[in-house]
Amino acid sequence: MNEAEIRPTLEQIQWADCEIGVIIHLDIVIYQAPYDRRKHFGDPIPASVFDPKKLDTDQWIRSAKALGAKYAVLVAKHGTGFSLWPTKAHEYSVKSSPYKNGQGDIVKEFFESCKKYDVRPGLYCSASFNQYFSVENPGRVIDGNPEKQKEYNEMVLQQLTELWTDYGKIFEIWFDGGVIPVSEGGPDVASLLKKLQPDAVVFQGPVGTKSLVRWAGNERGVASEENSSLYDNRVQGETGDKEKSMDFERAEIWCPAESDFPNRYAHQSYEGGWFWKEGEEHTVLPPEVLFEKYLTTVGRNSNMLVGMVINTDGEVPEPDVTVFAEAGELIRNAFGKPVAVGDTQSVLTDIAPRYVVLKEDISQGERVTGYTVRAYNAHGKEIFTHSGKVISHKRIIKIPTQTRKVTLEITNNRAEPQLLPIELY
Repeated sequence: MNEAEIRPTLEQIQWADCEIGVIIHLDIVIYQAPYDRRKHFGDPIPASVFDPKKLDTDQWIRSAKALGAKYAVLVAKHGTGFSLWPTKAHEYSVKSSPYKNGQGDIVKEFFESCKKYDVRPGLYCSASFNQYFSVENPGRVIDGNPEKQKEYNEMVLQQLTELWTDYGKIFEIWFDGGVIPVSEGGPDVASLLKKLQPDAVVFQGPVGTKSLVRWAGNERGVASEENSSLYDNRVQGETGDKEKSMDFERAEIWCPAESDFPNRYAHQSYEGGWFWKEGEEHTVLPPEVLFEKYLTTVGRNSNMLVGMVINTDGEVPEPDVTVFAEAGELIRNAFGKPVAVGDTQSVLTDIAPRYVVLKEDISQGERVTGYTVRAYNAHGKEIFTHSGKVISHKRIIKIPTQTRKVTLEITNNRAEPQLLPIELY
């Protein structure tokens, strides 16, 4: 396919416009920390310890909105296999726990809170690792028994059917590590997805999925400087390999990047900062760091997906709540309203700017392959130059505050550029 003809779906456009999301981690491992799941295959933490007495999904989503998140992904089942909804597939779930005397359904509560606060709901349900079923990445039973593999595959499809049927429309579906294709012995997730949630944006999903999203390649909240939404599907595969360099001549699909990272310093924190552990409040990222990560994710044509930990009471810890609110305020103060808007070639300002924002109309594809931004002071002297290749949904570039004029020159393109007005912030 001519890469100039590759376009996003409506759902991918809506997803890109959201810019910020959170991914919420609550699992039974926080009740027995530290805990190494790989040392306990077939010997899980008892469901009886799971009892978040103050669980409040409204508080989760309020915290997400304070950050500026427009969507939230709940980790409905992580690597332990413990499920946050009363699955009929097995007994290792909230129905066997003290939470609400076994009558609770955290996935349902999450969806209700998302609706209440107008945040789009997403679900994570990894098929690639399951301690309860003795399954190792990328989704194979560790003893290699084909009958056990078949049983596991059927369990995966049953759980996904429950999640994709019982709670309504899902905005984003998250496959951590991808999905083994049927040809290699995996479950037929692609057919189920097409049947039950055809309009979901899917992170690391099966090849052929309508609205795919890929991993940015790290968990640091840093997208590549030239982060294209055009992607060679042949290097992604169904197992969601790490980020590969863009090859425009080989691009086959629109598959934008999502940059996920924990809200805690990974090397200082339990489970890499994705899960809560008592006494780790000092590892929470300060708001200024979250703001910088907005620049290195959203500002580089990627969505920013921030990890949100839930403590043993079932709440977002107070230090995290504070940081989300303060970081959200920093982002809104900087990018809430432009100080100047120009046309697609230049913009003038009397107010000291800090950032220039470039955008393409991605409904028409990604057309720019080379550009140069120049900044001039009040005397008309050029004081800053930046050249790049990718604009796409959004590119944020820091400029000197002495700037009074910015120009944009398109130096290379694959089709007639469809640019939106230049903005200064």
